[in-house]
Amino acid sequence: MSKYKVLFLDIDGTIIKSDDSIDKTTITAIQQAQKVGIEVFLATGRPLHEIRELADLLKVNSLIGYNGAFAIYQGKDLFREPMKKESVKQFIDIAKKYQHELVFYTKDQNIFTDLEADCVKEFIVKFHLHKNDTYLPTNDYEVLGMTLINVESEEIALYKMEDEIHLSQVNLEGMRHCYDVIRDKVNKGIAVQYILEHLGLSKESAIAFGDGLNDKEMLMSVGEGFAMGNGHPDLFQYVKHKTTTVNDSGIFNGLKTLGIVE
Repeated sequence: MSKYKVLFLDIDGTIIKSDDSIDKTTITAIQQAQKVGIEVFLATGRPLHEIRELADLLKVNSLIGYNGAFAIYQGKDLFREPMKKESVKQFIDIAKKYQHELVFYTKDQNIFTDLEADCVKEFIVKFHLHKNDTYLPTNDYEVLGMTLINVESEEIALYKMEDEIHLSQVNLEGMRHCYDVIRDKVNKGIAVQYILEHLGLSKESAIAFGDGLNDKEMLMSVGEGFAMGNGHPDLFQYVKHKTTTVNDSGIFNGLKTLGIVE
């Protein structure tokens, strides 16, 4: 049995390649890790209702979604942390004022400010989103995560409303005008820490792979944090390891250095 017990894997740019496919070596790496007793979690900014197919393909049933707001362990809900309703309202008001679009994610749906906007259509195609609806001010939504769309880098400051929230640029070609809304106290790193404590595991027994700044806290919360070779340039300073790109067997090569795969 391996001394490592748990593996956290980001999805976009980490498991999924730039052409939307998954390398065979990545599937092999996950299977070999599971074979030596390592529990694999998918840890994503995506809503969990949109990754069921991928999870089934990879035979993974432990998940972290919405950038750490909702976690499932072996098919059972572990925790759920919705955003403050007043924060959601503020983001919607600012986006409307400056002609930005946004999507927020509930447990079952992706709610967009305008489904007809071209940037929204591109976003839906890129992330293969299916359960989409239009925002209605009269509805009472439980929001687990949020992404801003069509925002210029100099406009980020418009959303600096409170110290406990920051924006993280989406690290995908053609989507860098999009920013995930990250909460300092609800993120992938906090979720990983909670899971390790829940399972009675040490930081040293955990491994994680990611490519975006929304993975920073997660990669710093494990003993072996790997940034993908295609990772955001600002991410590398926070990690212990740098592996090859998602298009060049990054997960497999990283796990190979730890002696987990062969």
